[in-house]
Amino acid sequence: MIKEVIILAGGLGTRLKEVISDIPKVMALINGKPFLEYQLNYLEKSGINRVVLSVGYKNEIIRNHFKNKYKSINIDYIIEDEPLGTGGGIKKAFNKIIGNSSFVLNGDTLFEVDMQKMYEFQQIKKTNLCIALRKTYDISRYGEVDFDNNFKITGFTEKNKKSGEGYINGGFYLINKDYFLNFDLPEKFSIEKDFFERYFKTEDFYGFCCSSYFLDIGIPEDFQKAQDEFKRLKY
Repeated sequence: MIKEVIILAGGLGTRLKEVISDIPKVMALINGKPFLEYQLNYLEKSGINRVVLSVGYKNEIIRNHFKNKYKSINIDYIIEDEPLGTGGGIKKAFNKIIGNSSFVLNGDTLFEVDMQKMYEFQQIKKTNLCIALRKTYDISRYGEVDFDNNFKITGFTEKNKKSGEGYINGGFYLINKDYFLNFDLPEKFSIEKDFFERYFKTEDFYGFCCSSYFLDIGIPEDFQKAQDEFKRLKY
């Protein structure tokens, strides 16, 4: 299985200003521990041994805390001197990925994806890009991802355009490095808007459907929910 992960950890945590101090969002404390520690614990449990952190805002706080090793995970960094967007951060981080493919995670979301099964799914579908999709009872906050009977992605609906049950983009991807870097992409762009939504009609993007634990700490209500729910985590 693939052992490398890119984590997008450059977020400012603007929507969390009322509940966290002036620190990067991934360093927000959940029961006295930075959120990123929970994410790294899950990755170590899943067999990951190398992480590239794409950092920006007050990145020295992250680098001073984690340095270049966390438990059995080796850590490397790329620094965004100015915000590059989710796509720009991934593009720059791929220059430090050693293997042919990498998992890519949003740094503010804990999503317990079975990474081995996702990798096997990618191999079966022979796809260069796979998005972990999370079933939810209210898609309005995130938007919806549509797919056909073969799990090929067929459309994206913007957040707040629809409500009700459906599948959302869980911010957890498996991407082939050479495939991604072969596109003529700008320095700054959104992976969601400028890549997924632009190319899904001409490229074979697949959705890996999950119903496992998912929490995005991006809003104060879910940040507070994490304080209770993370006590039950087994890592």
